Parts: sequence; structure tokens; C-alpha cells
Amino acid sequence: MQNTILIVDDEEMISEFLASTLTREGHRCIMADSVEAGLQYMASEPIDMAILDIVMPGRSGIDLLVEIKKSDPHVAVLMLTAINDMETAMGCIHKGADDYIVKPFNIDRMLITVRNSLEHRRVLLENIAYHENLELKVMEQTQQIRETMHQLNLAYESSLTALIRALDARERETGSHSERVMNYTMSFARLLQIPEKEVALMGRGALLHDIGKIGVSDGILLKPGKLTEDEWTDMRKHSQIGYDILAGMDFLKNAAEFVLSHHERYDGSGYPRGLRREEIPLGARIFALVDTLDAMTSDRPYRKALPFDAVTAEVQRCCGTQFDPSLVELFLGIPKSVWEEVAGRKFD
Repeated sequence: MQNTILIVDDEEMISEFLASTLTREGHRCIMADSVEAGLQYMASEPIDMAILDIVMPGRSGIDLLVEIKKSDPHVAVLMLTAINDMETAMGCIHKGADDYIVKPFNIDRMLITVRNSLEHRRVLLENIAYHENLELKVMEQTQQIRETMHQLNLAYESSLTALIRALDARERETGSHSERVMNYTMSFARLLQIPEKEVALMGRGALLHDIGKIGVSDGILLKPGKLTEDEWTDMRKHSQIGYDILAGMDFLKNAAEFVLSHHERYDGSGYPRGLRREEIPLGARIFALVDTLDAMTSDRPYRKALPFDAVTAEVQRCCGTQFDPSLVELFLGIPKSVWEEVAGRKFD
């Protein structure tokens, strides 16, 4: 299937180079030299992807990103800039961009990023189209994930990240939630002097923790109000669904156990197996803490990010019930600045 890609850049040489390269890859490319020209084209027909320069005369590429996501939140968007600035990058991702690429760019990386972003879009649209048939969708997506993992082989890490970004976007997570909790988990594990091989396995489990939500219908996952008891029953199935997806792949078996256990609680009141204390894998016990950190320090549709002091108060309150007391002690000894460095952003 041919994809339509809109390239908006006031530097004609860059636009023509990208259009020529992507056309050879089988895409249909449209060039525009301003936000207004890009909007005018989009008013006439739909697009699958937009590649936007940030700094242009008049309105910026970020303005166009916002307009595109208002019009069609499922359009894949890549941002181009000559300035390597983390704050700007995170701002673009927060507004819905799939990735942020600094000029001058490597054309091979650009092509991989385009392929991955279009794959995100394809998977997301399939999820929306088939959410009414949960069982069939889980089977199809499970097989597709397995086939994709085996085909990409050496490139599976980047492919996993691309998939999880798509799933985070589906749930409207703020700025790559899964990647942040992966980084938090690995950083915390290293403080425990866990061997690096095990740290990597924990990180992979944290990245994939919510992959089972691919089997939860949009009506439940994106419901703005309180879930019913039956809806909660379906939601709680995502741990088992995630395990079933990953357990069949040798290189993800450890991650599968993490995914199955990430909603267990230290006092045994969690799900799906009601594990308690050291029965819960160490990685899942670490994850419980850092997931709380990320959830509370991130903006949500129903509230703004909470201050770091609220996190420490919550961790202390739930010590021994939700959280492992020995890990809580270490967690509370880590300065806020360390977590901010890992997150790449400041907390309140």
C-alpha cells in the first residue's frame, strides 16, 4: 500500500532530497514550504505521515504538528530541526510527534524511522478497526508481533520501542511512559548492584509491561469515567494477555514473567496470582515503585503532575502493602535530582 507523505520545509534542497529518496521507497510525497501551504494541501486530501521542519518563516512546524493532531491524531509525524535541544524534543513528543530528528540527518536512520512510524500508525489503526472482536484481535496481533520480532532479529530492540510508543499513544500516555519506567527500573536495579544482564532483562520487562493492553477494547481502555466491575475484570486480563504474547518467544521469556507479575502487591492483594513478598519477581517489585513515581509526576487528562514530595508520601504510606519495605528504604534515599536526570525533565 502506497503511503502519502507531506514534507514541510522551507529549505527546498532538503525537501527535494527527502521526496526523491522516499519516492524510491514506494511512497507518494508532497512538498510544502510553509505551514499555510501544508494546511492547504491537507484540506484537499488525507495524508499518512508528515515530516515537519520546526523553524520556518511564519508559523513553526510545532504549530502544524498541533493542527495535524487535531485533524487526525493517527497521522505519523516526524520533526526536523537543526537544534539539538532535549526540552524541544520532549515538547514535540508530548504534542504527539513520533520522533525528533536533528539535521544533518543520516538518511538510513531517517528511512528506518519512517518505516517504524508508519508501522506504528498501521498497528494503531488496526487496533481501532478490530477492537469489537477482542479474541480475534489478540490472536492476530500476537501472531503479527511474533512474526515481526523474528523477521527483524538484530533490530528487535528498536522495533519493540516503536511498538510500545504506538501502544502508549493508543492509551494517550504522556511522553513515552513505557520508556521512562524502563529507564527508572534499570537505574534502580543498578543501585542494587544487580548484574547488567539481569538489569537489561528487567528493563525489557518494564518497557513491555502493558503490551497486553493490545487485547483490551478501546471502550474500556479510553473510558473517561469510572470502570464497572465487569470492565475491571476485562482490564485485569491484560497481564495474562501480555504474558501469552511474549512467552512464546525465547528472547522475551524473562520479560513475560515480569509482565505477568507487574500488578502483584507485596501484601498479596494484587493480581493475577495474588503473589506476596519474595514470591513476586524482584523486577516487578522495583517496577511497582517506579511506576508510581512516573504516574504521579506526569500530567494526566484528569490532573496535572504532582510534586515529588507527594510521591515519597505515597511510597511511605504504602510501604509493606503495595511496596517491598527493603526497596522503599532505598527509594526514599535517592535524591529527586537523580530521578530527574533519569527522566530527562524536572519534577515539581
